Amino acid sequence: MPDLTLHGGVGSRVDTEIEVKRSKFLCRLVRTETEDSTRGAIDDARKEHWSARHHCSAFVLGPSGAPDQVRRSNDDGEPSGTAGRPMLEALSGRGFVDCVAVVTRYFGGVLLGPGGLVRAYSEAVLTTIDEAQSGGLVVGRERRELFRLALSHADAGRIEAELRQRGVLILGTDYGRDAVLHIAGDDAARLAAIVAGATAGSAELEALGHEWVDVER
Repeated sequence: MPDLTLHGGVGSRVDTEIEVKRSKFLCRLVRTETEDSTRGAIDDARKEHWSARHHCSAFVLGPSGAPDQVRRSNDDGEPSGTAGRPMLEALSGRGFVDCVAVVTRYFGGVLLGPGGLVRAYSEAVLTTIDEAQSGGLVVGRERRELFRLALSHADAGRIEAELRQRGVLILGTDYGRDAVLHIAGDDAARLAAIVAGATAGSAELEALGHEWVDVER
């Protein structure tokens, strides 16, 4: 399963609400990149909904299979294993990384029991993921080789448009003495051939190493 996360970079957020037997479960899914920014997102939810008793959370940082991937969950006063863990399983089951889910619960007066809590907290996260996906707010996270391509200002717009039309992933452009395109690819030889055709052989790619990048799905 490919890694997924929220579109728009760190701080991107999607909020939903479900109701189960008069208890309200407010879930926010926030894109983060460090444990500090993740803790900050959890604290923001706690401050915003200060009157709620529970602000349960789960987060995954780093690509799947990486030895340094960080996975954490917190029941925040709910019975052990009934909130944070099912939330974490919901994130991982859908392949979400580099994001935190925070579910705030407003008790409605009816006890849900352990099984009911597990289902409710899991459903709150899955509902938010479904909302993000249906709204086109999800991107893939893939490890790609990075390149820079220096062009004259006169040719940059035309060449960038042609590269995009041929499916080349362009991360951005810097304008200085030259216009420098930042490009991500997974097949260096194929990319070099595309660039050669677009520039009539007048420009060459400069390899910069590898990085995890957002890829539209």
